[in-house]
Amino acid sequence: MATGEMSLRSADTLLEAPAQERGLVDQCRQGDPQAFARLVALHEGMVFNLAARLLGDAEEARDVAQDVFLQVYRTLGRFQGRSSLKTWIYRIVVNQCHNRRRFWRRRRQGQCRSIDELTPQDEARLAAPEAGASPYEAVRRLERARQVQCALLALSFEHRVVLLLREVEGLSCDAIAATLGVPGGTVKSRLARGREALRQRLSPGLAAEGDLA
Repeated sequence: MATGEMSLRSADTLLEAPAQERGLVDQCRQGDPQAFARLVALHEGMVFNLAARLLGDAEEARDVAQDVFLQVYRTLGRFQGRSSLKTWIYRIVVNQCHNRRRFWRRRRQGQCRSIDELTPQDEARLAAPEAGASPYEAVRRLERARQVQCALLALSFEHRVVLLLREVEGLSCDAIAATLGVPGGTVKSRLARGREALRQRLSPGLAAEGDLA
């Protein structure tokens, strides 16, 4: 799968302050459909973006996003607020992707799908090209996106997860450890090994640019 423009940041740039987040969760628990719609709107870009990069498949990512928000709706009453709502949703996305990958990896493992398979709605969820970019620059960035995504898919799922949560979503190592339920040292080790493995799989020029865009 090509993921449109693979920027270093999630397409979701709207962040809720803790008090606002708690209020939104409380409204959802009281059955307010508009509150849940706002929760979905705030996080759907991040959910699709992360799932698409983890799975390398736009159609699977759309299915996962639906499953994620269904699980959020069903289990929001058990959310205790020990982490942020967004971190809690990250955990659900990773778990859903892990389960989905185990189901179909024998059939699709290692494939990198065409960028043409993304719908305009998918592309809108992913980061857009830089404003004012020339046609040549846009094509170059899209080709770079293909190469980076294929290199990511060649990594183990565990290394891919920590790389995306750190480099794309901007989570700290402590937040990643809380999301994945592993020690901080494990996160740092996976991050170092994942970065090195990614460098080895990218062309020298691309690796030298130093990010996942």
